[in-house]
Amino acid sequence: MDKRWLAPVVLAAATLLIAACGSSSSPGSAGAAAPAATTGSGAPAAGGTVLDSTKIGGVAVLTNAQGFTLYWFAPDTPTTSKCSGSCATFWPPVTGPATAGTGVTGKLGTITRADGSTQATYDGHPLYTYKGDTAPGQDKGNNLNIEGGLWHDVTASGAAAPAPATSTSSGGGGYGY
Repeated sequence: MDKRWLAPVVLAAATLLIAACGSSSSPGSAGAAAPAATTGSGAPAAGGTVLDSTKIGGVAVLTNAQGFTLYWFAPDTPTTSKCSGSCATFWPPVTGPATAGTGVTGKLGTITRADGSTQATYDGHPLYTYKGDTAPGQDKGNNLNIEGGLWHDVTASGAAAPAPATSTSSGGGGYGY
C-alpha cells in the first residue's frame, strides 16, 4: 500500500498544531494581549482591567478579573515603575486604566511606563501580577525580597499585607520562580 500521501497530511497537521501553541498565553503573561475586561456581572468594562478583591489569609487583597493576586513593589513611586526588563517578565505590569470591581474602594489611576505603555495604579502603587502564582487565590509573591526590593500583596486598605505564616522564599538570593 502506497503511503506517500500521508507525509503532506502529517506536515499540515504539525504546522497547525505549532501555530495554535504559539498563539496561546497564560493569564498575566507579559506581552500577551489582555483578555477582555468584564464587570462583576460579566459584561465588558468600559475601560480596561477590572480589579476585584478576595480574602487570602484573612486579609482582603486585590485581584485581577481572573482572580490572580495583585502586587506592589516597594521601590516604585506613585509616578514611576522601577520594574522593567527581566523584572517585568516575572512581575507583569497590570495594564491600565483599571475599573473598580467588588471590594475595591481605593483610588485608581495610571502611570506611563518607560516603554510608553500604561500601567494601572491603586492608591499610588503601580500594580503587577506574579508569574509564580499559577492559580487564582495564590500569593506566592507576598513579602519576597527580589528584583531590588520587597513585593507586597495589594490590600483593599492599601497597607502592606502581613507576611505569610510560612516563608516562600529561600532568603539566600533565590528568585522563587
